[in-house]
Amino acid sequence: MRAFFERLGHWALMSITYIDGTSRMFFRACAALVTPPFRPHVVIAQIEYTGIQSILVATITALFTGAVMALQMAFSLERFGAESFAANVLAVSLVRELGPVLTGLLVGGRVGAGITAEVGSMQVTEQVDAIRSLGADPIRELVTPKILACAIVLPILTVFAIEVGIISGMVVSMLELDVTPVFYLRQVNDILEISDFLGGLGKSAFFGIIIGIVGCYKGFNTRGGTVGVGKATTESVVNICLSILVADLFLTKIFMILFQA
Repeated sequence: MRAFFERLGHWALMSITYIDGTSRMFFRACAALVTPPFRPHVVIAQIEYTGIQSILVATITALFTGAVMALQMAFSLERFGAESFAANVLAVSLVRELGPVLTGLLVGGRVGAGITAEVGSMQVTEQVDAIRSLGADPIRELVTPKILACAIVLPILTVFAIEVGIISGMVVSMLELDVTPVFYLRQVNDILEISDFLGGLGKSAFFGIIIGIVGCYKGFNTRGGTVGVGKATTESVVNICLSILVADLFLTKIFMILFQA
């Protein structure tokens, strides 16, 4: 029993330290974002790395998610004689939940691991200390561009993933439910509202911030050489995925209150 409470206390202390550290880093990154000097070319380079190189991951994820969802809708709704609503359910699910969350998880795993490995390698090889010794701020140089790039790229990738998912769902619906593309797209157009897109894209922007801040925080706290970099990268991916899933619950409730008020 004593060992259990010791582990519980250690976990609570680690959680508080983690939340405090990521919060401090986030506010310092925001302060650097609104004060000169500005370095837009660094942000553009990060957007290229985060966005263009993640398109394939987002495409494959959305392609099969839309197809599987359409298959499930065709099977499930047919039992209730409601197969004509398959496009409606698929579109709302992709725009509100599946598009933002799956894109965040997949891109977060790839990009978050890359950020932690990059910053962690700089930390263990004392390159971060070298930046400080030159009078520069590592938060401004490393963290702010990555967070801003992730917050910009995730909504764009999510829109792309939603479109791919809806199209793959349309193909499966044509084969399984014998519906026409015109009927399918009309159903999608009729059911979706602006608030659905605002909620989904708002979540994506928050997920992008989570990916950037957690990836950088784990990188800055890397210890133990190359072994430590590998450990920090693994922890970063796990923390990003868990943070996105937890944040999704609260963001869903917040956007429901905002758009249903």
